[in-house]
Amino acid sequence: MKFITFNMVGPVLILPEFWSDGHENYFSQYDSRKFANLIDENVVFVQENESLTHRAGTIRGLHYQSPPHSQGKLIKCTRGRILDVVVDARVNSPTYGEHICVELSSENNRQLWIPAGFIHGFATQTENTIISYKVTNYYSPNFEGAIKFDDPDLDIDWKISGEPIVSEKDAQAPSFSTWKSPFLSRE
Repeated sequence: MKFITFNMVGPVLILPEFWSDGHENYFSQYDSRKFANLIDENVVFVQENESLTHRAGTIRGLHYQSPPHSQGKLIKCTRGRILDVVVDARVNSPTYGEHICVELSSENNRQLWIPAGFIHGFATQTENTIISYKVTNYYSPNFEGAIKFDDPDLDIDWKISGEPIVSEKDAQAPSFSTWKSPFLSRE
């Protein structure tokens, strides 16, 4: 595994290293020792989820879980292709309100680590896209929240041509500028 960091402290892109014996290709999807040494030795995944989105051009997010139920996520696209988006929501962080975008696909087998304190969303680039994600805390509906995906202050290019498909809940989410973040920076 190779780990790529960003100007934004926290998220990490994980690239697999492939081996082949001529009959099959092999790569390690998760190694707790490497993950603990390079990302965070205190990370423990408690649940793994899978999401199937039928139509290309669908935007899911921007979502978060508030403390004390905030979640770190390890995201992987197992079928199709997504544009994964992460927004820094940690108050007092030097990159508060900034975002990164990463393409994850079943072809590149990349994974994205998103620690607690970040808002997450994705846009499907293909039909019948499946993502799986490990989380560090259990889902709690009373602590879930969303920020408007098309907030002009965030200025995210979702790489979708035409009108995006968005759930009613996501379409009615508040703007980033009117939202009070529950996350503190650990820096």
